[in-house]
Amino acid sequence: MTTVNASPALTRLGPLLLGMLAALALMPPQARAQTAPQPKLQTIAITAGMHVIQAELAISSQEQATGMMFRRAMPGNEGMLFVNDEAGMRCFWMKNTLVPITIAFIDDDGSIVNLADMQPQSEQSHCSAKPVRYALEMHQGWFAKRGLKAGFRLRGRPFKG
Repeated sequence: MTTVNASPALTRLGPLLLGMLAALALMPPQARAQTAPQPKLQTIAITAGMHVIQAELAISSQEQATGMMFRRAMPGNEGMLFVNDEAGMRCFWMKNTLVPITIAFIDDDGSIVNLADMQPQSEQSHCSAKPVRYALEMHQGWFAKRGLKAGFRLRGRPFKG
């Protein structure tokens, strides 16, 4: 039989470490650090003229806080639509986001208010030009390649009109 003597410092840390692990286990998931992409969210179809976007719906605060973080790819006509109950000034950044994104800030009727290109892993904020309820993230350049600019109207279930 082998006996291992723990140092006094390690002996004192044992209960503290166990307490910290127990506290982490009891924390709600949104309070823990995000280190992996969230599972694919429910999707809806949004049309941009003749183009169909399959948009994942980020509705809860946790879904929105995680967004596209840690995802390594974004398929061509897929994106993420951030949906809020009330219009407000919306700002986004790209910390822990690995793919370049263009974000469209969208009015209630589906009209694009403004677009912003966002670089991977940047903490630079990109904000809506006015209060909006929706923001749609697509692969960078998706809107430009299709000639879609501010004022263009997207159609789909969440938009009025």
